[in-house]
Amino acid sequence: MAVETRINLKELASKPEKFAPGHRLCSGCAEGIIVRQILSAIDDPVVVATATGCLEVATSLYPSTAWRVPWIHNAFENAATTAAGAEAAYRALVRKGKLPDRNIKFLVFGGDGATYDIGLQWISGAFERGHRIVYICLNNEAYMNTGIQRSSATPTGAHTTTSPAGEVIPGKIQWRKPITEIMAAHNIPYVAQASPSHWRDLMIKVRKAVAADGPSFLNIFADCNRGWRHDTATAIEISRLAVETCYWPLFEVENGVWKLNYKPKEKKPIEEWLKLQGRFRHLFQPKFRHLIDEIQARIDQEWEKLLERCGEK
Repeated sequence: MAVETRINLKELASKPEKFAPGHRLCSGCAEGIIVRQILSAIDDPVVVATATGCLEVATSLYPSTAWRVPWIHNAFENAATTAAGAEAAYRALVRKGKLPDRNIKFLVFGGDGATYDIGLQWISGAFERGHRIVYICLNNEAYMNTGIQRSSATPTGAHTTTSPAGEVIPGKIQWRKPITEIMAAHNIPYVAQASPSHWRDLMIKVRKAVAADGPSFLNIFADCNRGWRHDTATAIEISRLAVETCYWPLFEVENGVWKLNYKPKEKKPIEEWLKLQGRFRHLFQPKFRHLIDEIQARIDQEWEKLLERCGEK
């Protein structure tokens, strides 16, 4: 299916907003920016399911809602299954002639806790069954909604309430789980990583995801100034730096073909990204300096591997 990749800001600005202002996301939170970018990229009707998390809690406090589209909330683990059930019911009713086919798109939003950890097997099951859903991970790298506990998406060295930096450990010990690769291994039609700092790339990927003939997965970098301990006005700056340091490379896997979407002219050192965030402040003590070097080495290793997969070297 051909995908419209032309994005005109003037046209987007004239469209009705599907995500209302006045929600209760934190000031400067990237999630509100990302949801607006996603919903603006889709012209077809959508149904949204959200897992428990920051986005769900902050947008649906009874009796108000920020969603101007049909919206379902279910538990932390089973938002993918909920959307899959709705998609299956819709297809069945269309087949039986009880509903017209309006090309409805079924989106799922989950945080990294719901995606990397608690909901992984439900997502995997929905992908294996081939439900035509778009699963979107808003990856803020910890359980921010319940008190900044570490998740398997939390980067090495980050201070969280369950991986506190001190005399015993220097923040989180483990490396983050390679969830985008894991989802690509399901051999679904479309998988990608994106960042709101590169909004055009993100919106094109959303259009490819909803046009895919089967399940698709988007892992989107979602800055959290509350948990990452930085100024509320710098979400996009820090998101862009994550891409420029190759900590968060932008790539896609379309029908099994890996493609790099952005290659920095000058790959910046990870230290520039780390030093802007209070969760890594302790790493700049002399006794933890070796950890910064280890993080840089791991990023370099993964970047080289990605370049090879994408045919860039």
